Formats: sequence, structure tokens, C-alpha cells
Amino acid sequence: MARSTPKIDGLAWAPLGLSREEAARHVGVGITKFDAMVGDGRMPRPKRIDGRIVWDRRAIEAAFSDLPEDGGDNPWDRVLSARPVRV
Repeated sequence: MARSTPKIDGLAWAPLGLSREEAARHVGVGITKFDAMVGDGRMPRPKRIDGRIVWDRRAIEAAFSDLPEDGGDNPWDRVLSARPVRV
């Protein structure tokens, strides 16, 4: 009997679209917390591809980067606010 082996492309790549469970795992939170973060705008809303709901991995990562740091303000905010604005 010949065994079928899965086809592997040999490249390491991350999918662009994530399911709800994958998106929550990617951020490091549970599904309930992820749903709350989508609801309050901290995480982006999903996209619809026909009948499938997917989250854009890049949008998830950008939203994650925008979350506040633990322990106070982002020090770059202070640096940028101290610089004079040129018009």
C-alpha cells in the first residue's frame, strides 16, 4: 500500500487571513477577550470572503503594536510631543 504524504511547499510563510481562533491565538488572548477587543475597537473588524470570515494578519499585528505598554505612557509619545511642529 502506498501512503499519501501531504504536499509541503518548503517555504516558511504565515497566512494572510486568520480565523477568529487563529487571530485570538496570534494576539495571545482567548476568543472571548479577542471578541471584546474587536467590539471596543482595539482589534480590527474581520473581512468576508464569500461565506468565510477572516482577519487580516497585518491589521491584527498593527493593532497589537498600537496597544499601550504596561507601566505607563509610551516614551516615544513624550519625545514626539516635545518636538516643535514645522508647518
